[in-house]
Amino acid sequence: MGKNLQTGERLRPIDLARGHGLSTQAVRNYEEAGILPAADRTPSGYRSYTPLHAGALRAFLALLPGHGHPTATSIMRAVNEGAADEAFRLIDESHAQLLDDRRTLRAVESALRDLDPTTASEPVVRSDPGGTFIGPLARKLGIRPATLRKWEDAGLVHPRRDPRTGYRLYDEPAVRDARMTHQLRRGGYLLEQIAPLIDQVRSAGGLEPLEAALTDWHRRLSARGRAMLTGAAELEAYLRSRG
Repeated sequence: MGKNLQTGERLRPIDLARGHGLSTQAVRNYEEAGILPAADRTPSGYRSYTPLHAGALRAFLALLPGHGHPTATSIMRAVNEGAADEAFRLIDESHAQLLDDRRTLRAVESALRDLDPTTASEPVVRSDPGGTFIGPLARKLGIRPATLRKWEDAGLVHPRRDPRTGYRLYDEPAVRDARMTHQLRRGGYLLEQIAPLIDQVRSAGGLEPLEAALTDWHRRLSARGRAMLTGAAELEAYLRSRG
């Protein structure tokens, strides 16, 4: 069987795999996951693919860098099930998440700019009970309360205790540290990498380490946005080929 994906010829799994730098098992796994449409079978029971399957595979691989594996899989599965609106909703959610990441990054940078080096190492004590409890803060960040407690154990966030209830209470500096930690975790930084950055910001106003990390995350966000454009183009081509 030929390998020309622009013709109507049937393609073996090895043809499809080699054309995209994959293993034949990966191609079969993608079909089983609904990323590819179900393949026809030859009289002897072998899978037989077409240029339509090649288009689906190209779309999926293009969606991966911008949307991640779970979302890219769900998008392709929805398209192959004829639920294009669901695929568009998933794409919208990814774009909204990217926009939220950009907003969070700007907020972190703003917090750093506003940080007073002469008082960064001093704990902030309020005379009023103002602050945010762990549940609302976790929901705002899109994480579990257990994650905030883990960050506290690692010394990244220092909530105080509400004098009436004993519950954790996050004042503005603690919320700032939580947002910074959250942003850096999304950027792929480990807790042990984040801890010295937070400590230096608190101590002598040493913002340079975070500036390098945030610059790197700016690049990651830009790359993700561009990858989403590439994925959209390939998905549109696949949708057209499906008619």
